[in-house]
Parts: sequence; C-alpha cells; structure tokens
Amino acid sequence: MDWYPLWNSLRIAAISSVVVFFSGIFCAYYAARLPRAIKGVLDVVLTLPMVLPPTVCGYFLLLIFGVKRPLGAFLAQFGIKFVMTWYGGILASVVVAFPLMYRTARGAFESFDMNLAYSGQTLGLSNTWIFWRVRMPACRQGILAGAVLAFARALGEYGATSMLIGYTPGKTATISTTVYQLWRTNDEAGAFRWVLVNLGISAVVLLVVNLLEDRQKKAVKR
Repeated sequence: MDWYPLWNSLRIAAISSVVVFFSGIFCAYYAARLPRAIKGVLDVVLTLPMVLPPTVCGYFLLLIFGVKRPLGAFLAQFGIKFVMTWYGGILASVVVAFPLMYRTARGAFESFDMNLAYSGQTLGLSNTWIFWRVRMPACRQGILAGAVLAFARALGEYGATSMLIGYTPGKTATISTTVYQLWRTNDEAGAFRWVLVNLGISAVVLLVVNLLEDRQKKAVKR
C-alpha cells in the first residue's frame, strides 16, 4: 500500500493549519474590535469560502493562480506554481479552512471579559503582554477547538484541492483524491482502505474537539 497520500495529506493539513491559525487569530482579534457595520462586511468576505461549494473555490483559485492568468504567470517567473503541485494543496486548504478558524477565534475573543484587559492596562501592562498572557489563555479552549477543526477540514479537503492540483500518484495525491480515483477505477477494496484511514483520523479529531469542549465547560463552572 502506497502511503504517500497519507503523508501528503498530513503535511498539507499541518502547514495550512499553521497558516490558518495565525492569520485567523490576527483577523479575528481586529475584526472583533471593529464597528458592527464594518465587521459585518468583513465577515461576509472572510467566511464566504465556508458557504461556497469547494469546487467553486477551486475554480476561483484557478482563475487567479492559473499559469495563463496574470498573477499565475508572474509567480511562475520566480518558480512559484500552485497548479498541479503539492503545495498548491496548501493554498486550497487555507482558503477553505480559514473561515472555521476565524469564526471560532472571533467568537472566543468576543466572549472575553474586557475587564481583565482594562485591569492590565491600569497596571501599565502593554497590549501585547495582555494579549499573549491574559487574552489568549482565557480564550485558549475556543481557539484550540478552531485549530483542530481547521486541521480536520484541511485534511479532508477534496473539491478545491482536486480543481487546483488534480491527482498525480506520488506527487499531488491526497487521501480524498485517492479515494475518488480508486473508486473511479473500480478498486473498491483500495478505496475502502483509505476510507478507514480517514475515518480513524476523523474520529481522533472529534475526540480532541470533545475533550476541549468538556474542559471549557468545566472551566466556566469554576
């Protein structure tokens, strides 16, 4: 059994999760402080990939980063090509997983007790110190849950990934695209094996999310 799809899926999901983690926190932190009207418009823009079909997201990525498109042709001059490359899967996964991290982190920040931040400011603490030592620890359960969900979404991504990087064994194959290709070629036994692998990983992810939710509920009761 060729384990490349598992390795490729894990590295795409891991790298995209790191990107989504920091970008989602950054956007959520500043969006939570914006006026309601501006925040509403920003929410629509940032969470649109969550409601669009993944294939539509992939189509838009092809329109932007295709080798015959202005931006894609420009990046190709520097050896950067997102179409039919494994790291193009990172771009696709970031686009579809970002809304989960952003919305979860924003909800955590909006539920934060600002009196804690004001107390820190009266003590002369910097906003950076308050953010990392007060706000983040208080919101960590929600943020961690968002990170886990974003990782799971990136790991199971198919639509945008198949549109942008396709399926090339040993190069761009992921678990999701491998399942489809094996099923399409009537290799149901092979497809079922990868389905079991994906089910096992998904079960672990859900267990982690449930544990984080239980810890958050216990923290609130305290």
